[in-house]
Amino acid sequence: MTVDDTGSGADADGRVNPPPASAPFDQGDPQAADSGEDPLTLRLETLILGAERRYTPFQAARSAGVSMELASRFWRAMGFADIGQAKALTEADVLALRRLAGLVEAGLLSEAMAVQVARSTGQTTARLAEWQIDSFLEGLTEPPEPGMTRTEVTYPLIELLLPELEEFLVYVWRRQLAAATGRVVQAGDDDEMVDRRLAVAFADLVGFTRLTRRMEEEELGELVEAFETTAADLVAARGGRLIKTLGDEVLYAADDAGTAAEIALRLIETMAHDETMPELRVGMAFGTVTTRMGDVFGTTVNLASRLTSIAPRDAVLVDSAFAEELIRTGEAPASEAEAAEAAAAAEKEGEEPPTYRFALQPMWQRPVRGLGVVEPWLLTRRDGAS
Repeated sequence: MTVDDTGSGADADGRVNPPPASAPFDQGDPQAADSGEDPLTLRLETLILGAERRYTPFQAARSAGVSMELASRFWRAMGFADIGQAKALTEADVLALRRLAGLVEAGLLSEAMAVQVARSTGQTTARLAEWQIDSFLEGLTEPPEPGMTRTEVTYPLIELLLPELEEFLVYVWRRQLAAATGRVVQAGDDDEMVDRRLAVAFADLVGFTRLTRRMEEEELGELVEAFETTAADLVAARGGRLIKTLGDEVLYAADDAGTAAEIALRLIETMAHDETMPELRVGMAFGTVTTRMGDVFGTTVNLASRLTSIAPRDAVLVDSAFAEELIRTGEAPASEAEAAEAAAAAEKEGEEPPTYRFALQPMWQRPVRGLGVVEPWLLTRRDGAS
């Protein structure tokens, strides 16, 4: 084990050991004096990272056995600013560089893929960390007693929360990885692992720009959080995948059109029962989608976005491919006349008539910017279906 004078270091397995909780970081701390930073900030950083600053970027790269160029690419991909040659890196940074480089050397990842792994992980966890500080830790660090400062509460609170949050993060990541791996394994062929046929939907709050002009910032933040929470819960509960949230808009995907349609209608029905929420509109398309770093791209995604922009209030518009998929899978009739004929034929044979969850109504064809002329279909819930 390598140990510095604070007691931190890495054991034989490469795990970084944090310094003792009682390690002094007062105004006399030379690290704080050298950097000119607040001593509590450095103390919290050491607690969270599990090690003190001891390396410049060049020293960290050399210790990890990677080139400075590759180390810089990894560092920037993770979302961190260039720090020159300041002594700001720890044993954990060296270990991370060594692991990524090791995956490349072993042939498990290409260098480009390793950079993508660093970027996707950095972007995802950056948002998570910001959310936790803004919405979670900030509220908990309110002084519990008069006269106490927030700084007197922050360190012991994070000391208690850190291991629990870390364990929970790993648990959720493993669960999500298992689910994503299962979807890939079930793909029909290798091409489907990247370019897949999916239902893609945008749900957009109507009149959000006007709301921003007349609502207080705190009220607006609460509205956006309530919308995103409701959407995320409904998408997950019905078997879809939330791709991203954009304040007044959410993007989700589903493996089949029926699931995406059910989510869209549930979203509108749920929002309609909440008087504090604006009206909602949804646009959906079905087709080949390219997936990269958890996001989706392609003409199908662009079409869903355009349909959202022309959808009526509290309504769902779908493209013709989406409508055809619902008809093909028996989720919706091609027309009400066809549904009536099928019901009459079933009654004549003494059989149960077909049941449809959704109804489709063709709308006027119209040009859509960048995509030519499209034929939207209005999607509704069929009478009696729930």
